[in-house]
Amino acid sequence: MKKPSSKIREEIARLQEQLKAAETREAERIGRVALRAGLGEIEIDEGELQAAFEQVAHRFRGGTGAATGKKNAGDGRPSSASATKDETGAAPSGASEA
Repeated sequence: MKKPSSKIREEIARLQEQLKAAETREAERIGRVALRAGLGEIEIDEGELQAAFEQVAHRFRGGTGAATGKKNAGDGRPSSASATKDETGAAPSGASEA
């Protein structure tokens, strides 16, 4: 028997809340690491900082692509803090807000 649309909507809402909570935990974790590394004290353009984070992400994924610091740069995923996480469980960016 198929689920009624109201049950599907409830499930979607519940999953969106879970996603939001997971992204918040990931952003806070990366933000804490960035602050401990001293990134909070560096005056740097957000695009440059994002490009540097993308380079780090490529390094740990084993990729070789160049970082651009632009949203939707090459892999089709948004690069905001609400972006989906990569295979390692780390958010692709978002620590630039920390």
